[in-house]
Amino acid sequence: MSNAIELDIGFSPCPNDTFIFDALIHQRIDTAPFRFQPQIADVEELNKRGFAGTHPITKLSFYAYLLLKDRYDLLDSGAALGYGCGPLLVARKIGGHDPLSPEIGIVSPDWIRDARIAVPGRYTTAYLLLQIWRGKCGRAEFVRFDEILPGVASGKYDAGLIIHEGRFVYQKYHCRKIVDLGQWWESETGLPLPLGCIALRRDMFRYKEAVETLLRQSVRQAMKNPGAANEFIKLHAQELDDQVISDHISLYVNEFTLSLGQTGMRAIEALEERARCQGIL
Repeated sequence: MSNAIELDIGFSPCPNDTFIFDALIHQRIDTAPFRFQPQIADVEELNKRGFAGTHPITKLSFYAYLLLKDRYDLLDSGAALGYGCGPLLVARKIGGHDPLSPEIGIVSPDWIRDARIAVPGRYTTAYLLLQIWRGKCGRAEFVRFDEILPGVASGKYDAGLIIHEGRFVYQKYHCRKIVDLGQWWESETGLPLPLGCIALRRDMFRYKEAVETLLRQSVRQAMKNPGAANEFIKLHAQELDDQVISDHISLYVNEFTLSLGQTGMRAIEALEERARCQGIL
């Protein structure tokens, strides 16, 4: 494409992102007048780059987006938002016995305060939800998402807050679920959980409508031809099992990925309101 407008676009290596961006990056749709250059990084790395304004278009955790609203504008398409897709707080099974009660809401506040909890990033929505659920966690340790389950299994951490593919494989690490924060959120609000979004740097606002349209076309193309992105997905996926990849995409790519709609926007507003009420934002 001669004389194309080249735009960097940051997104994570997770299957839901590589799935929805495949058509855009590999021009399975007509992207004129743009050519999009992928900048693939862990979502927390993308959050940090957001504070520097590194990429004109980027994936952000909704927590990071709420902190960056003065620099980035929310795009209507491309979000990870839905039901049954929240982060899980997990801990080891000790001697075949569960260390804590599995029921939501009765985990000891003292345990939460004192436990060493591995968290997948300071600006992740998972960490925001953990704080809304149980207040500040004084011993949270911020590590890459793929280091959490091995760390909990080895005893390095008392518990871990897992996202992405982790929710499908944590049992393999002899861990059990303490709380599903997505389930808790839904029971509290009746709304889907906003996890991550695609945002456009505000100095690029003139391109917003065109980029949003192309992104939606890319999502539709992926949904219509789900096998087309397999090579791109497996090139970057943390877990290569076909069923895990399929389950991951099915969970995080849905109607809200095409368009946030009124329900999606209400969910984002509810997240912001609760964070502000607790003094987190």
